[in-house]
Amino acid sequence: MPKMLHTGQVIIDLVMAVDQLPQAGGDVLAQSASFEAGGGFNVMAAAARNGLPVIYLGRHGSGRFGDLAREAMNAEGIRIGLAGRAERDTGLCVAITDASAERSFVSYIGAEGDLTAEDLADVKVEAGDYVYVSGYSLLLTGKGQALVDWVLALPEQVKVVFDPGPLVESPDAPLLQALLTRIDLWTSNGVEALRITGAPDIAGALDLLAGLLPAKVLMVVRDGPQGCWISQGSERRHVPGFKVQAVDSNGAGDAHAGVFVAGLARGLSAFEAARRANAAAALAVTRWGPATAPGVAEVDALINKTFSA
Repeated sequence: MPKMLHTGQVIIDLVMAVDQLPQAGGDVLAQSASFEAGGGFNVMAAAARNGLPVIYLGRHGSGRFGDLAREAMNAEGIRIGLAGRAERDTGLCVAITDASAERSFVSYIGAEGDLTAEDLADVKVEAGDYVYVSGYSLLLTGKGQALVDWVLALPEQVKVVFDPGPLVESPDAPLLQALLTRIDLWTSNGVEALRITGAPDIAGALDLLAGLLPAKVLMVVRDGPQGCWISQGSERRHVPGFKVQAVDSNGAGDAHAGVFVAGLARGLSAFEAARRANAAAALAVTRWGPATAPGVAEVDALINKTFSA
């Protein structure tokens, strides 16, 4: 069976829930706070819970946060591809969710921000595998160039998935320009697609992305509660979302991405994979925390309930 090799960053989230963010210089009391594995862990956990074997190709630190990251990955059955621990600890993200279920982040990159060509030299990748690349990685001087060089040398039979994330604002950066030529699957939310392309709406963003990416690329752009859009070549389709009561949007996009790739790896069509991903994201926003993606049975139950009503 194919596997996912995730090259992004596993960090530790300090997750806090508040009624509203404080004003500059102010303070508010949180209703809850906990340390949870986050970042790239969310995508990997979603994929693993939906039957796709996952390998983490990132650094992990020496210290309390590195221990938490490894413990979380081991609990999900995620294999750690780089065995050696870095000298510094894994990084931290403060993730704050307000009463509207919107989240805000402040991140500090630690050991996961470093990766060398030597780290990747002995990685075994097979035809049909999915290599997942995060836009965050391209911004890290200790990692970006080595990662892009490795990805560009992968066989064509390996599928490259790119998630730009919220910090990539333009397609003009040299590393991104190089990577764009090799992407097989683009996955982002609508805000990210609009920011990168400068388009006024998702339809326009898909048109402009098609001009930046290889002709064969499959694009998935999430549209919040409305679901997502899938586009490949001349075919474009809206896949409706599922109506739920959201309490925390943290990790919903990651759940969508992980479940979508897991569906493709199982041989599902892009539409069926997107419908499962929409269901997973809908379930994720009904739960507090970053890695709240459901498993196969829960996704099946929501789809069956919705379409048998």
